[in-house]
Amino acid sequence: MTVETAGFVSADDLPRGVAVGARGGWLRGLVIAAGLGWAVLFILVGVAWRLQLYADGSIFSYSVAVRAGWAFHFRDIASRLFVFVSSHLPAETYVALTGDARGGIALYGLFFFAAPLAGLLATLAADRSNGRVIFCSACLSTAMLCPMVFGFPTEMWIAHSVFWPALALSHYTRRGLAGGTILFATLLALAFTHEGGLVLAVAIVATVALRGLRNPAFLRALGALVVVLAIWAAVRVTVQPEDYYARIIPAAAFNFIDAANLLTMPFVVLLLAALASYAAAFMLLRGRAPGHAAAVAGAVVALGLAVYWLWFDRSLHTQDRYYVRTAMLFATPALGVLAALCALRAEGALRLASPVLARLASLLAERAMGLTHGNAARAAAGALALVMLVYAVETTKFVTAWSRYESALKALAMGSASDPGLGSPRFVSSERIGADLNRLSWSSTTHFLSVLLAPQFAPARLVVDPTAGYFWLTCAQATASEKADRPIPVESRRLIRLHACLHR
Repeated sequence: MTVETAGFVSADDLPRGVAVGARGGWLRGLVIAAGLGWAVLFILVGVAWRLQLYADGSIFSYSVAVRAGWAFHFRDIASRLFVFVSSHLPAETYVALTGDARGGIALYGLFFFAAPLAGLLATLAADRSNGRVIFCSACLSTAMLCPMVFGFPTEMWIAHSVFWPALALSHYTRRGLAGGTILFATLLALAFTHEGGLVLAVAIVATVALRGLRNPAFLRALGALVVVLAIWAAVRVTVQPEDYYARIIPAAAFNFIDAANLLTMPFVVLLLAALASYAAAFMLLRGRAPGHAAAVAGAVVALGLAVYWLWFDRSLHTQDRYYVRTAMLFATPALGVLAALCALRAEGALRLASPVLARLASLLAERAMGLTHGNAARAAAGALALVMLVYAVETTKFVTAWSRYESALKALAMGSASDPGLGSPRFVSSERIGADLNRLSWSSTTHFLSVLLAPQFAPARLVVDPTAGYFWLTCAQATASEKADRPIPVESRRLIRLHACLHR
């Protein structure tokens, strides 16, 4: 044991058991293909079906069209500044230069949905671990987590995309000013994606601490994190949200960290039931046909899923796409820690002061890498295939229903029906849409969506959800937008102003 590691137990002093640095063969390729495949599909499907308009995406897209993203939303949530800079600001700049509001909205969707692919490519460039363990883990995380929230514009989508290159850079960026600057900028971007980004940044630095508390990589990452936290705190103190938004922050924060909500969601129940059934079938079959147990168990469960979807399924994974972002907060750093353990174990760079912790960390790494061999690899591949099947079907159901909902809302917005009791003869209730399709609605943004779907952004009626309890715009904000020179017709902006002034 060298002087530098005195007082620490190295993973090199422990039996290796499994070749942690092994590439994992075909399973590794399958995981990479799944991650990159979904990352590409997010772009193709998201842009083609205009999923940037879904839920809160309607107000975000509208703010791009009228070039008011900062005033409408990000001014009250400045700690998510990187999301504004990386997706909203370029799109708003395009609108300012061209006057093409629809093009700007499409560009916003493109930047947002491309984040996972950009994150994976950046991770691949930064990762120098044995067998590209961090990149492979990033692909697994993208394939397993991102499809659950795909379509809902949560900032955790961006946080997840930045986390993985930040993890790779923290461990492997080159020494010197250039490397330190890139690492600092990436951690800063991560911290300003979402409040959960701070948790991810701390988790990253904690993984570098596994190299030893005196290791230069840890000291560099820790120093960068301290500066990032200081900047983040300064922004939070300096740019305070207005009272209306500040009142909802505590409830929103509690909802975000309430993992118990996940277990009540039909989509999550279906996913867990499929995996539990697969595990049970695999355990029953592995003694009789060990080489085919995974394939047979997977086929049986897939058949069961097909029967459920064709004859019994009435669910639609819509609003829960917002709530499952909690899974990203908990699962992403867990996968990151495991990836770092595997990488450090392979390098012999794992340094822990406690022999017990050192053995536990080494065991976790070996068990994880052991999944890439033999029957364990086949079982893991079967589980991954089933999860991908569930995601593919549920995404198809969601996209198909979204297209039908868009058509129904557009017809209502361009029709002659009216509900003056909502505040204006030009208003019509979204409840006129059938309950089945209204599962795609998002009460606080429906009226923005009715403008965005109308030809030339000029609806005959503003579709309003009478159950809305949150209102994005103040009367002053909507009035200022109405008076500005913007591509959205002034009459449409007047309707938005009238609705805002009725409530705020």
